[in-house]
Amino acid sequence: MTILLETPQPQSNKLFLHGITWNQLKNLESSFNDIAGVRLIYLDSILEIMILGTEHEYYKRTISLLLDAYLRAKNIRFYSGGSATLGTKEITGRKEPDESYNIHSKKEIPDLVIEIIITSGDINILEIYRRLAIPEVWFWQNKVLTVYTLKNNQYIKVNESNLLPDLNLESFTKYINYHDQYDAVNEFISELK
Repeated sequence: MTILLETPQPQSNKLFLHGITWNQLKNLESSFNDIAGVRLIYLDSILEIMILGTEHEYYKRTISLLLDAYLRAKNIRFYSGGSATLGTKEITGRKEPDESYNIHSKKEIPDLVIEIIITSGDINILEIYRRLAIPEVWFWQNKVLTVYTLKNNQYIKVNESNLLPDLNLESFTKYINYHDQYDAVNEFISELK
């Protein structure tokens, strides 16, 4: 099988490799184990290698701090899975979510996955999560939070979370965009009381 290399655009933080087998993915993955800030996304023989930046990490952490605060304030039991790699050879897809959560009880597959998109890629991340049957996926892109719920084995865009229907997404988004992370979390907590 021939591997095709797609040359990244100037200032791109992504590299695409086409024609990658699962075994090649595993070998490449081990090469990046000790390098912080590198993410691999794999779907149907296409591998995207992405370098995460400070903006990505800031929003990832802000969203997780706000969501943790909300879940604790509402006394909703949760288990954070962080960015544990999801996917298998059988579904020919693999991805490390930016954040993942199980709501109410621990499960092998998370109930909620959160993705921070600073620069969009060519790999259909929702397709990977659909194959894993993840109930809900949140995307943060261009200061907008978009929520997708899995229904009849397809994701549909919704205006409120099915997992957390009482979460006011407009208010939540306001605090993600807040001028200061520390103040955002504290003021969000005050608003929840």
